[in-house]
Amino acid sequence: MGKSSPYVKRCVAECLKLPQVKEVFVVPDGQIELGMRDNRLKVILSGKVGPGEKRDLAAKKAKGKFLAFIDDDAYPSAKWLSSAQKLFADPKVAGVGGPAVTPKDDSFLQRASGLTYSSPLCSGGYDFRYVGRKARDCDDIPTVNLVVRKSDFDAVGGFDTNFWPGEDTKLCLDLVHGKKKRLLYSPDVLAYHHRRPLFAKHLRQVSNYAMHRGFFVKKFPQTSLRPLYFLPTAAVLAALLLFGLGFLDQTYWLLLLLLLSAHLLVSFLYGLMQEGIAMGLFVAFGSLLTHAFYGVFFVVGLLLPRLKR
Repeated sequence: MGKSSPYVKRCVAECLKLPQVKEVFVVPDGQIELGMRDNRLKVILSGKVGPGEKRDLAAKKAKGKFLAFIDDDAYPSAKWLSSAQKLFADPKVAGVGGPAVTPKDDSFLQRASGLTYSSPLCSGGYDFRYVGRKARDCDDIPTVNLVVRKSDFDAVGGFDTNFWPGEDTKLCLDLVHGKKKRLLYSPDVLAYHHRRPLFAKHLRQVSNYAMHRGFFVKKFPQTSLRPLYFLPTAAVLAALLLFGLGFLDQTYWLLLLLLLSAHLLVSFLYGLMQEGIAMGLFVAFGSLLTHAFYGVFFVVGLLLPRLKR
């Protein structure tokens, strides 16, 4: 963690409640007061380094057979680790993860962000990261909710600290495609993740994700060169084409309006069914803007010769 998260105390407290927990590592840039005393709690002052370096520091000091990663703005469910433990019975399983669900006590705009991510048109088939879905094998699980066998983690050298975000994508790639191990997703391995509120902070996060994914298409095509990641860019280009053609024939403007209206309607209905009319409106425009920002910054990532840390 960099600047002290307002959620870190809850994260630590909930982790310490789990009977499977032997150690909890908190890795801030500088001094932090958590207001709790527990022999299992260990604080490592890292200085200003990235999340990958922080996790590597904790992993080197950890004594257990498993490493459970969670973000400082998230917290585990009561059965988080007990559910994960069962899945490691297969020695081929190197890691286990699950959904990072938006807490019900998040603000309206945070919940709107979470519902935007999980909405049918916005999630693109990855809604299982935000809500519980059918168990499956995966090759890319975010470290907001990821438990890894320490021996496998050490075997791949931990995180590639050249990337953030994306250090978790690279770790999963190394485990699955490099070491031929399995990563499992289970809805029972549940954590809660506070969202960045719509619109500005949410869209900044989306832009960063998109730029890194675009760069990873070139760098790590095994898990990033997939048609699904190109769809938002294709949608943006199609919208620009229809807008331009509208100067020649206004029928194209009508077609563009119909397509945008259909997108807004589907997203609105999803938000409406979850939390009512106001939420439906925010999710509708949140989804549309998320697609637009992702589509543009994905291209930026594709064109960048290298990523700045």
